[in-house]
Amino acid sequence: MEINPAVNFQHDRKVMHTRRPKVLIVGAGLGGLTLGAILQKTDIPYEIFERAAVVKPLGSGITLNATVAPLMRQLGIYDEFVAMSHVVPAVQVGNENREIQFSFSNYFDEATTKYTTTKASALFGADTRLLARPKLYELFLRQVPTERIHMSKKILSTTQGGNGILIRCSDGTEYEGDILVGADGAHSAIRQTLYEQLKKDRKLPSSDDVPLPFSTVCLVGQTKPLTPEDIPLLAADKCQVVRIVGEDKPYAWNTFTTTQSTVCWSIVRFLDEESSKLNDSFRNSEWGPEAAEAMCEEVRDFPIIAGGDKKLTIGDLIDWSPKEYISKVMLEEKVFRTWYGCRTVLMGDACHKLNPSGGAGAVNAMHDAAVLANYINALPLHPVVDEIESAFESYRAERIEWVERAFNTSQMLQALVAKGLKPMLVRFMMKNMPEFLKRRAAEQMYSCRPQLAFLPLDETPALVKPAYQPSLKAKAPAQEVNDQEQPAQSV
Repeated sequence: MEINPAVNFQHDRKVMHTRRPKVLIVGAGLGGLTLGAILQKTDIPYEIFERAAVVKPLGSGITLNATVAPLMRQLGIYDEFVAMSHVVPAVQVGNENREIQFSFSNYFDEATTKYTTTKASALFGADTRLLARPKLYELFLRQVPTERIHMSKKILSTTQGGNGILIRCSDGTEYEGDILVGADGAHSAIRQTLYEQLKKDRKLPSSDDVPLPFSTVCLVGQTKPLTPEDIPLLAADKCQVVRIVGEDKPYAWNTFTTTQSTVCWSIVRFLDEESSKLNDSFRNSEWGPEAAEAMCEEVRDFPIIAGGDKKLTIGDLIDWSPKEYISKVMLEEKVFRTWYGCRTVLMGDACHKLNPSGGAGAVNAMHDAAVLANYINALPLHPVVDEIESAFESYRAERIEWVERAFNTSQMLQALVAKGLKPMLVRFMMKNMPEFLKRRAAEQMYSCRPQLAFLPLDETPALVKPAYQPSLKAKAPAQEVNDQEQPAQSV
């Protein structure tokens, strides 16, 4: 395909092929698969490209709150998600003496006006639930036909202009489309390529022209199936989440029980200036077990709360965990200001990397996918660049405020297990926060519950109504363009 670099060339719908725009999605992570699963419900053509040859079952537990339940119900996968996940009634915060210091609940009981484990879904229409990250990934992978996903496709370059977009892969293959979605993670190759061009054109804000900042590294893993004799907490019918704050060490660690009788675990190390330099070599590393062994040895003796009289350590969990389920990763944090350019748009970690302390990274990637899909679906047939950029701007405008709120919440929740005076104050405030403030914070956090404009809306009852969603008004073209020119449809 010859890519015309002119963005604003004369476009005559009378002579152009009338079709829906083709979407090229780079990245077969959770965000990319969510967008693929959504587009599978439309007549919009799409392809997904993943640089890895195979997707490894990495990661620890992942929490999804009520804000993604409507989307999952629309996709027809919510019941399956519920069957493989645990309700998270509360997060317990403990110390190295295996004592629970306090806990904060995810739920509010209207009858008692207190947060409790009863009436879990009354406010927002769904529970907060946790499952092993690989299980969630497998669920979304099943929603996308295998022929739509192309593995071992490392993107070397992209060219975009008035006529479309072309991507070139390291194996010599090329693919054409109308829209390119960068869903390829914190070190997004698509973002880097886009930013290079925007920088040449002097359109990139200086705040985006800096490396991703990071202050922590994280070791994660998941055990083999265990019994309540091994871990008494596994006997509970709800997820047991325990966070321990190190007393004289720059670490905090978490354990989560799953419906598969496994224990997911993670250890966060908070870096100072010197340790940041030592860990900088991992800045561009992929998730994987290769860098994990040294950190495993550092944390083996850390105590965990296993329930009953069991006095176990992180080392026990490591010994119970298959090596391929253990990995080390940098935890970068940044909300980029630039999300699109010409026919390229970013989503998920590629445009906002959140610390996983708040469990908001995957949730916001799924929100991105829903909102972006609404605006793509509303594009006219064979859209020009101006129409595409207008849709992208609407997507960014709708999402950016919610992402910034999630970023601030993640910062606060990270402080729950961090070191220093500020984290101590945060823990004190969380422990002593009045019930009405807890409810107000929860309502603000969980009111963003985006849905798809082109599928039947989820009408599950909830006391707290969802926030206004502009993209629900973005509708697909009413009819195809044939021989007569039709004006562009606004989005």
